[in-house]
Amino acid sequence: MAAPLEVIVSSDSGSQMWNSTVFDLLSGSSLLSYRGGSSSARGLTLLSGGYLLCAQLGKNFINVWEIQRKDQLQQKIVCPGVITCLTASPDGLFLAAGVAEGIYLWEVSTGKLLSVLNRHYQDVTCLKFTDDSSHFISGGKDNMALVWSLCSVIQLDLNAPPEPRHILSRHSLPITDLHCGLMGAQARVATASLDQTVKVWELSSGELLLSVLFDVEIMSVTFDPSEYFLFCGGSDGNIFQVSLCSQSLSREKSFQSDSDGDTTFKGHRNLVTCLSVSMDGTLLLSGSHDETVRLWDIQSKQSIRSLAHKGPVTNAVIMAAPANMFLPDSRPAVPLPRFSRHLQASEGGGASEVCVRPALYTQEEELTYMQKADRLNLLMNAVTDKSVYGDGENTKVRVSELEEEVQTLKKVNKDLYEFTSQLLTKPT
Repeated sequence: MAAPLEVIVSSDSGSQMWNSTVFDLLSGSSLLSYRGGSSSARGLTLLSGGYLLCAQLGKNFINVWEIQRKDQLQQKIVCPGVITCLTASPDGLFLAAGVAEGIYLWEVSTGKLLSVLNRHYQDVTCLKFTDDSSHFISGGKDNMALVWSLCSVIQLDLNAPPEPRHILSRHSLPITDLHCGLMGAQARVATASLDQTVKVWELSSGELLLSVLFDVEIMSVTFDPSEYFLFCGGSDGNIFQVSLCSQSLSREKSFQSDSDGDTTFKGHRNLVTCLSVSMDGTLLLSGSHDETVRLWDIQSKQSIRSLAHKGPVTNAVIMAAPANMFLPDSRPAVPLPRFSRHLQASEGGGASEVCVRPALYTQEEELTYMQKADRLNLLMNAVTDKSVYGDGENTKVRVSELEEEVQTLKKVNKDLYEFTSQLLTKPT
């Protein structure tokens, strides 16, 4: 039998014998099972095509399997707290996990913890990378989704915490799921929320493109590969299909289910927690708390197959089968190191230790006003060194110009700070 091109990987919270199972997409037959523990919701990810990672339900560690060794003694990555969500960059270089309200980012090749982001005010519920690994998006119970540029997050200066590129703050209740489309930094992002809306955003600008209001809470969301349709899993067990190519599509709309069911997939009996679409856009996969995973034909809205589980489904995804998944004698090209639980500065490493990451700094980040002022101060001190530049009239003029520019920049920075403080303290 030839190896399948696409497979289903699913997990549930009630199984005692296995953690995750791989099914054939076309036949539904079970191909592999990975044993040990249970995976938490949105806690399953594939790393570099060689490892399957699953966040342990209610625990502070991540289970790791080599993708082709289902019965191996699993490796564990210990984290600082219970993992709420987990994702790996498509290029396999970085691993990100939500722990309470923080986002932990590791470099896979060294196991170093590069950054801990604490811009959410409540637990992080979901994390997704763009397909080019240049950005990632986080959603939380604080009703916000944050867009992060990977280049701005990976930095050696721990005294200047990175800021999100965009703050998507139009939801009024916790975000339950998000999905990032194709096209890298030009992608569109969909966010689902308990406020019964799904919102579509432009990643590059942070602009809201579409808001769809439903009559139930939305627990999961995804696009088809061509982004013609938006699929939304409801708390009532229904899955709603929204056309993104309608001529009459406005920025805000209410979803109206057709009487003949042309826009609704019906079959689950409990909330739909995960959705995924096949590469050709013809099949929809859904996982539910009714302990089933269903495969649907998108055109007819009919359920093709139901895969029974032992508990509420926590993860269900269609993915391209890694080349070595069905080769028992193969091994990952690079072994996983031990992952750190602390930032680099607190690990006792030498002050001169620098980890070079090629191809990440494609463009220099814009300096803040205070950073520009510090740089000008250094330059000013350098030009006043007579042993280097002498004591000519041109040097004095240059020093005077630099001093004026420093004062101007400091005044601008002070004005910005006072203006921001007034906005934050102004009574509503």
